[in-house]
Amino acid sequence: MCGRFQMNIKHALLLERYGVKVSEAIIEPSKEVFPSDDVPVILNDRGKKIKILKWGFSPYYAKRLIINARSETVDTKPTFKSAFHSRRCLVPANGFFEWQKTNGKSIKHKIYLDNDEIFSMAGIYDTFKDKHGSSFQSFTILTTNPTDNIKKIHNRMPVILNRKDEDLWLDGNIQDWGLLRSLFKPYEKKLIIDKV
Repeated sequence: MCGRFQMNIKHALLLERYGVKVSEAIIEPSKEVFPSDDVPVILNDRGKKIKILKWGFSPYYAKRLIINARSETVDTKPTFKSAFHSRRCLVPANGFFEWQKTNGKSIKHKIYLDNDEIFSMAGIYDTFKDKHGSSFQSFTILTTNPTDNIKKIHNRMPVILNRKDEDLWLDGNIQDWGLLRSLFKPYEKKLIIDKV
Protein backbone atom coordinates (compact mmCIF):
# COMPACT_ATOMS: atom_id res chain seq x y z
CA MET A 1 0.00 0.00 0.00
CA CYS A 2 1.04 3.59 -0.52
CA GLY A 3 -0.94 5.78 1.87
CA ARG A 4 1.21 8.91 1.79
CA PHE A 5 4.09 10.17 -0.28
CA GLN A 6 6.40 13.13 -0.66
CA MET A 7 6.36 15.43 -3.70
CA ASN A 8 8.79 18.06 -2.43
CA ILE A 9 9.82 19.13 -5.94
CA LYS A 10 10.02 22.65 -7.33
CA HIS A 11 8.09 23.56 -10.48
CA ALA A 12 11.12 24.15 -12.74
CA LEU A 13 12.79 20.90 -11.68
CA LEU A 14 9.62 18.93 -12.38
CA LEU A 15 9.37 20.40 -15.88
CA GLU A 16 13.02 19.61 -16.55
CA ARG A 17 12.89 16.07 -15.18
CA TYR A 18 9.94 15.06 -17.36
CA GLY A 19 10.76 17.13 -20.44
CA VAL A 20 7.55 19.14 -20.24
CA LYS A 21 7.82 22.43 -22.11
CA VAL A 22 4.97 24.35 -20.51
CA SER A 23 2.63 23.66 -17.64
CA GLU A 24 -0.46 25.69 -16.79
CA ALA A 25 -0.60 23.87 -13.47
CA ILE A 26 0.64 25.65 -10.37
CA ILE A 27 2.92 23.16 -8.62
CA GLU A 28 3.40 23.48 -4.89
CA PRO A 29 6.03 21.21 -3.30
CA SER A 30 4.64 19.03 -0.52
CA LYS A 31 6.58 17.19 2.17
CA GLU A 32 3.63 14.87 2.69
CA VAL A 33 0.80 14.22 0.25
CA PHE A 34 -2.43 12.81 1.70
CA PRO A 35 -5.31 11.00 -0.03
CA SER A 36 -7.78 13.49 -1.62
CA ASP A 37 -4.99 16.07 -2.12
CA ASP A 38 -4.59 17.72 -5.51
CA VAL A 39 -1.31 16.47 -6.99
CA PRO A 40 0.65 17.06 -10.22
CA VAL A 41 0.83 13.98 -12.43
CA ILE A 42 2.39 13.47 -15.85
CA LEU A 43 0.15 12.24 -18.63
CA ASN A 44 0.35 11.91 -22.39
CA ASP A 45 -2.25 14.06 -24.12
CA ARG A 46 -0.73 14.75 -27.55
CA GLY A 47 2.60 15.09 -25.75
CA LYS A 48 3.68 15.06 -22.12
CA LYS A 49 1.66 17.36 -19.87
CA ILE A 50 1.48 18.09 -16.18
CA LYS A 51 -2.04 18.07 -14.83
CA ILE A 52 -3.32 18.48 -11.30
CA LEU A 53 -5.53 15.55 -10.28
CA LYS A 54 -7.07 14.47 -7.00
CA TRP A 55 -5.54 11.42 -5.32
CA GLY A 56 -8.09 8.65 -4.95
CA PHE A 57 -10.69 7.05 -7.22
CA SER A 58 -14.21 7.86 -6.12
CA PRO A 59 -16.69 5.45 -7.76
CA TYR A 60 -20.31 5.83 -6.64
CA TYR A 61 -20.30 2.53 -4.75
CA ALA A 62 -17.13 3.13 -2.71
CA LYS A 63 -17.46 4.20 0.91
CA ARG A 64 -13.98 5.72 0.85
CA LEU A 65 -11.38 6.80 -1.68
CA ILE A 66 -9.52 4.06 -3.53
CA ILE A 67 -5.94 5.30 -3.36
CA ASN A 68 -4.18 2.13 -4.55
CA ALA A 69 -4.82 -0.55 -7.17
CA ARG A 70 -3.20 -3.97 -7.02
CA SER A 71 -1.08 -4.37 -10.15
CA GLU A 72 -1.90 -8.10 -10.27
CA THR A 73 -5.58 -7.37 -11.00
CA VAL A 74 -5.57 -3.84 -12.48
CA ASP A 75 -6.28 -5.18 -15.97
CA THR A 76 -9.29 -7.26 -14.88
CA LYS A 77 -11.08 -5.32 -12.13
CA PRO A 78 -13.95 -3.23 -13.58
CA THR A 79 -12.96 -0.19 -11.47
CA PHE A 80 -9.50 -0.03 -13.04
CA LYS A 81 -9.51 -1.93 -16.35
CA SER A 82 -10.50 0.92 -18.68
CA ALA A 83 -8.07 3.36 -17.04
CA PHE A 84 -5.26 0.82 -17.26
CA HIS A 85 -5.94 0.38 -20.96
CA SER A 86 -6.08 4.05 -21.92
CA ARG A 87 -5.42 6.49 -19.05
CA ARG A 88 -2.01 5.79 -17.54
CA CYS A 89 0.03 8.45 -15.76
CA LEU A 90 3.24 9.00 -13.83
CA VAL A 91 3.02 10.15 -10.23
CA PRO A 92 6.22 12.08 -9.40
CA ALA A 93 7.65 11.64 -5.92
CA ASN A 94 10.86 11.82 -3.97
CA GLY A 95 9.73 9.55 -1.17
CA PHE A 96 6.82 7.53 0.19
CA PHE A 97 5.79 6.52 3.69
CA GLU A 98 4.89 3.20 5.29
CA TRP A 99 4.03 2.25 8.86
CA GLN A 100 5.50 -0.77 10.62
CA LYS A 101 3.41 -2.44 13.32
CA THR A 102 5.67 -3.22 16.29
CA ASN A 103 4.48 -4.14 19.79
CA GLY A 104 1.10 -2.55 19.18
CA LYS A 105 2.61 0.68 17.86
CA SER A 106 2.87 2.05 14.32
CA ILE A 107 6.34 3.30 13.41
CA LYS A 108 6.48 5.64 10.43
CA HIS A 109 9.21 5.19 7.81
CA LYS A 110 10.20 7.30 4.83
CA ILE A 111 11.43 5.32 1.81
CA TYR A 112 13.37 6.99 -0.98
CA LEU A 113 15.98 6.32 -3.65
CA ASP A 114 19.68 6.29 -2.96
CA ASN A 115 20.67 8.58 -5.86
CA ASP A 116 17.68 9.74 -7.88
CA GLU A 117 15.95 12.72 -6.34
CA ILE A 118 12.74 12.19 -8.31
CA PHE A 119 11.11 8.88 -9.22
CA SER A 120 7.84 7.92 -10.91
CA MET A 121 5.13 5.72 -9.46
CA ALA A 122 2.83 4.03 -11.96
CA GLY A 123 -0.64 5.55 -11.86
CA ILE A 124 -3.94 5.42 -13.70
CA TYR A 125 -6.60 8.12 -13.82
CA ASP A 126 -10.30 8.42 -14.52
CA THR A 127 -13.24 10.86 -14.33
CA PHE A 128 -15.77 10.83 -11.49
CA LYS A 129 -18.64 13.02 -10.27
CA ASP A 130 -18.87 14.74 -6.90
CA LYS A 131 -22.07 14.92 -4.82
CA HIS A 132 -23.18 17.99 -6.81
CA GLY A 133 -22.81 16.21 -10.14
CA SER A 134 -19.67 18.06 -11.20
CA SER A 135 -16.99 16.02 -12.98
CA PHE A 136 -13.41 15.78 -11.74
CA GLN A 137 -10.40 13.63 -12.56
CA SER A 138 -8.48 11.61 -10.03
CA PHE A 139 -5.72 9.02 -9.97
CA THR A 140 -4.73 5.94 -8.04
CA ILE A 141 -1.27 4.41 -7.53
CA LEU A 142 -0.47 0.85 -8.53
CA THR A 143 1.13 -1.41 -5.93
CA THR A 144 3.21 -4.57 -6.14
CA ASN A 145 5.11 -7.00 -3.91
CA PRO A 146 7.76 -5.34 -1.73
CA THR A 147 11.52 -5.52 -1.98
CA ASP A 148 13.25 -7.61 0.68
CA ASN A 149 14.05 -4.62 2.89
CA ILE A 150 10.53 -3.13 2.64
CA LYS A 151 8.99 -6.55 3.36
CA LYS A 152 10.06 -6.08 7.00
CA ILE A 153 7.81 -3.00 7.17
CA HIS A 154 4.89 -3.67 4.82
CA ASN A 155 3.60 -6.36 2.45
CA ARG A 156 3.04 -3.95 -0.48
CA MET A 157 4.87 -1.06 -2.13
CA PRO A 158 4.14 1.29 -5.04
CA VAL A 159 5.15 0.27 -8.54
CA ILE A 160 8.23 2.46 -9.11
CA LEU A 161 9.04 2.60 -12.81
CA ASN A 162 12.57 2.53 -14.15
CA ARG A 163 13.21 5.80 -15.92
CA LYS A 164 13.67 4.02 -19.25
CA ASP A 165 10.13 2.59 -18.92
CA GLU A 166 8.30 5.85 -18.19
CA ASP A 167 7.51 6.69 -21.84
CA LEU A 168 6.37 3.12 -22.42
CA TRP A 169 3.91 3.40 -19.52
CA LEU A 170 2.55 6.70 -20.87
CA ASP A 171 2.20 5.52 -24.47
CA GLY A 172 -1.53 5.21 -25.14
CA ASN A 173 -0.89 3.36 -28.40
CA ILE A 174 0.56 0.34 -26.61
CA GLN A 175 -2.00 -2.41 -26.20
CA ASP A 176 0.39 -5.19 -25.27
CA TRP A 177 -0.96 -5.70 -21.76
CA GLY A 178 1.63 -8.37 -21.01
CA LEU A 179 4.41 -5.90 -21.79
CA LEU A 180 2.89 -3.35 -19.42
CA ARG A 181 2.34 -5.97 -16.71
CA SER A 182 6.05 -6.86 -16.96
CA LEU A 183 6.76 -3.46 -15.34
CA PHE A 184 4.93 -4.48 -12.16
CA LYS A 185 7.84 -5.74 -10.10
CA PRO A 186 9.71 -4.62 -7.00
CA TYR A 187 12.07 -1.75 -7.76
CA GLU A 188 15.57 -2.95 -8.66
CA LYS A 189 17.67 -0.07 -7.37
CA LYS A 190 18.60 0.54 -3.75
CA LEU A 191 15.93 2.06 -1.54
CA ILE A 192 16.79 3.90 1.67
CA ILE A 193 14.50 3.49 4.69
CA ASP A 194 14.55 6.03 7.53
CA LYS A 195 12.37 6.22 10.63
CA VAL A 196 10.61 9.58 10.85
